[in-house]
Amino acid sequence: MSNQKRAVIWDLDGTLIDSSAFHWEAWQAVMAVEKIALTYEQYVADFGKRNDEILRGRLGADLQESDIARISLAKEEKYRELVRIRELELLPGAGPWLQQLKADAWLQALATSAPRGNIDAVFAALDIEKYFDVVISSEEVKHGKPHPDVFLAAAERMTIEPEICIVIEDAPAGIEAAHRAGMKAIGVRTTHPELQADWVVESLQQLPSDFFHFLKNHFNKGD
Repeated sequence: MSNQKRAVIWDLDGTLIDSSAFHWEAWQAVMAVEKIALTYEQYVADFGKRNDEILRGRLGADLQESDIARISLAKEEKYRELVRIRELELLPGAGPWLQQLKADAWLQALATSAPRGNIDAVFAALDIEKYFDVVISSEEVKHGKPHPDVFLAAAERMTIEPEICIVIEDAPAGIEAAHRAGMKAIGVRTTHPELQADWVVESLQQLPSDFFHFLKNHFNKGD
């Protein structure tokens, strides 16, 4: 099994892209329409979760599906508009690692709480779709993070065992989801300064240049 492929599973918002300000502005706009106060602290606490879970947490567990769909659509349309009209950037280190992992023949997946429309908007803005063997959006799984569904779906789609996947995340919900999937996680402290994971960095630029080579050898020793 020493030559078996390994996989890196990327989160999107706050891990690959610096989108927090876009989401914050979009949530403020739609919550104002609903006449619901929203603090920045509440927004940050929900980072990494799906809209249905976020909205039920804010507006009540008995919130109607039609209201969830309506508010979610308005929020994501505002977010995609911001992606189109403003300059979206990859976070420091993300681009070089996408390139290096592809060159080193790692499988790469994108597994995110974002809907497919947001993913497509980001792909159009940044031309990074070419790096991913698999893309899993929030609509494709039953439960969002911190449930492990999205990461397990990515592993299954790549036909690879969960225990040889490394997740890169920025949110506690994502780290918990990775661990519940039986995967190791790299935490990037972009949005949560106290984030805990198997390895933690302030930026992907801090990862040693031989980090994934080290991980591949680590996996091989366990075969």
